[in-house]
Amino acid sequence: MKTVNEHNRRAWDQRARDRQRHTENASDKDFVDPASAVDPYGWLPRPISGRRVLCLASGGGRQGPLLAAAGAKVTVADLSPEMLKLDHEVAAHRGLDLKTVAASMDDLSILADDSFDIVLQPVSTCYVSDIVQVYREVARVLAGGGLYLSKHKQPVSLQASLIPSPQHYVLNEPYYRTGALPPSASGFHRESGTLEFLHRWEELLGGLCRAGFVIEDVKEPQMGRPDAEVGTGEHRCGYAPPYIELKARRLEQSRDARTRTSLWTP
Repeated sequence: MKTVNEHNRRAWDQRARDRQRHTENASDKDFVDPASAVDPYGWLPRPISGRRVLCLASGGGRQGPLLAAAGAKVTVADLSPEMLKLDHEVAAHRGLDLKTVAASMDDLSILADDSFDIVLQPVSTCYVSDIVQVYREVARVLAGGGLYLSKHKQPVSLQASLIPSPQHYVLNEPYYRTGALPPSASGFHRESGTLEFLHRWEELLGGLCRAGFVIEDVKEPQMGRPDAEVGTGEHRCGYAPPYIELKARRLEQSRDARTRTSLWTP
């Protein structure tokens, strides 16, 4: 029986080969101001040149090459070799220097402790069952005081129906669920062929704090439009916001977040 990671590795390999959504390379326009293309909120330090950056679960030819173009020392870690191949292609085409490693976000044992100043993670934690383990691994590889910028799928978006009923969108998935979500056709909020998991707010936010981070800022991208046609992704986003973005900083005193039971234990 295939594990979740094996299933999702194959799914993303195929999505990359087919150039489906979220496998689009960064454009020429993005490279005009590469740091801003990755960081629209200004959360990253400027200049970013010389900073050690881990782009986590971030293959696909976008974040890694853009940050490398901005002068960062970039490592891209991704489960999918085909997604990493896209980073190599963009880097070679533009003469950029970046490193790639094949690794799952919940097992970064290939990377050393305290080896990065910044970890940047696009939407991807939905593909593992234990988000807290991801946070622990990020805390381990991130130096004290380092930044962790991450984007996640909101629970309500994974609960809500894809198409509205006469009562609008219905929550048809339980909040306190276990196991992977049922398969879904390709839509604005799901990636067909993958196994996805709903993470509760206690896990998304509380788990991050308990892993040794302080949340400094939160953004909910406005992707809905009041005038959008009923049944479109833009219409649904007005009722079930799809994403949340978090700016967090690893505390200096929480060096071993993997075994620490309480951040404030003397």
